[in-house]
Amino acid sequence: MISLRIKDETAPLISVILGTAESNGPTPKVEDVYDPKSLEHVWAGTYPLESDMVLEMEAFKQALEKHGVKVYRPETVPNFNQIFTRDIGFVIEDYFIKSNILPDRENELDAIQYILKQIPTEKIITPPVEVHIEGGDVMLWNNHIFIGVYKGVDYKNYITARTNMYGVSFIKSLFPDKKVKEFDLIKSNTEARNNALHLDCCFQPVGTKQAIIYKEGFRDLEDYKYLVNLFGKENLFHITQEEMYNMCSNVFSIAPNVVVSEKNFTRLNQWLQSQGFIVETIPYAEIAKQEGLLRCSTLPLERRY
Repeated sequence: MISLRIKDETAPLISVILGTAESNGPTPKVEDVYDPKSLEHVWAGTYPLESDMVLEMEAFKQALEKHGVKVYRPETVPNFNQIFTRDIGFVIEDYFIKSNILPDRENELDAIQYILKQIPTEKIITPPVEVHIEGGDVMLWNNHIFIGVYKGVDYKNYITARTNMYGVSFIKSLFPDKKVKEFDLIKSNTEARNNALHLDCCFQPVGTKQAIIYKEGFRDLEDYKYLVNLFGKENLFHITQEEMYNMCSNVFSIAPNVVVSEKNFTRLNQWLQSQGFIVETIPYAEIAKQEGLLRCSTLPLERRY
């Protein structure tokens, strides 16, 4: 059986599901992409090649295994994008919660069935159909559960709006002892620089007291202020619009003092090192063209407490 235990974003990682770029399929058609950054690269003819993405994911796997992490991979679905496992489910405490993902992506859940079969069935939760929630919008920090949402009345018009208020209510009902706080995020179907696809595209805790944040990713200034008050402004690394576009907040913590980051994130990586972090830098810029990065590619199962 596989043990589940996730209470935060940074405790020492024991096991994780890392996506795969094997048999990723051809460059998608314009009408088949799910986010504006992929759309941009399809139009420009710069959409990433499978061979490059396979190499980047292998570098990530090696960084994880270097620190003793057990790495699971999805079974390969031929000609199908399976990179971003964070979208398809997430663990809170010792429960695996399936995401109600876009219908075209059901195969991604099927590809991890061999893992789910090793988890007690009573620990796997399938939300009701009206609940929209993806793992990139769910973030644990001490007694908090942070959830990225889109509150606009035009929610259904945005393919980039992945979590709704039904999702927030559902998590509150499951974990009544947790402080669940939602954050209203900016969305765009066509402009990646004005789109926070998930909460981890504009915010993420690192270590035990710090966080990376993009102020303009929040539709409500009060949501940003909430995090400033909680973490303290001196503990926040503010990123620019261009850094947000390049996915600077989407790093991944192996331990409180170990962060995996993209090798080109010079300013962020220097700050992390100045704060005492060990920074494992890897190439991941090709995968970033799909508006996802390191945290998006992982589904942590167990951390050590």
